[in-house]
Amino acid sequence: MSFFKDINEDIRAVLNRDPAARNRFEVLICYPGIWALIWHKPAHWLYTHNIKLLARLISQTTRFFTGIEIHPGAKIGRRCFIDHGMAVVIGETAEVGDDVTIYQAVTLGGTGKDIGKRHPTIGNRVIVSSGAKVLGPFKVGDDSKIGAGSVVLKEVPENCTVVGIPGKVVRRGSEPLPEMDQINLPDPIAVELECLRRRIVSLENKLRESENK
Repeated sequence: MSFFKDINEDIRAVLNRDPAARNRFEVLICYPGIWALIWHKPAHWLYTHNIKLLARLISQTTRFFTGIEIHPGAKIGRRCFIDHGMAVVIGETAEVGDDVTIYQAVTLGGTGKDIGKRHPTIGNRVIVSSGAKVLGPFKVGDDSKIGAGSVVLKEVPENCTVVGIPGKVVRRGSEPLPEMDQINLPDPIAVELECLRRRIVSLENKLRESENK
């Protein structure tokens, strides 16, 4: 019963977050992200019950048909929305919270051949934009946003915006961006230049004050 309830929630999440989604039937038959999540559920159950080969066969078959690779060991929360989905990769020890949105070509991966926890933990209500790579065993805090094409290699606090390579926190807490907005993210270079400009102005003012004494 919980299985069908979870699927129903996943479909509703697509309808709530994607303006292109017109009805439940269309979402069910046309959205590969839904099918990747549907088949991940039995694959994850098999994996956690040590039937790992069958679990991997299910995940690899799902990858063939959807273009989305979710390792059966990964933990996926409720109402996850994988939009478009092609080339999404979610590693074995990755954990994804509730109400997370993941766009195409996202990788939640590791950084080497370490054993144990080696993939990221994604908090609740996080948006991971197109082409972003989140690599390593750290947490991305609740309500944070990862900009398109970013490479995130260290922990992200709650309610932050991260952009760039390597990813930098360019907004923290205040002035939240509109939900699902991947365009109006701060430019990390512009932020650094503005900080530099302010520093120069401050130093020039101090120089003038010392000259006038």
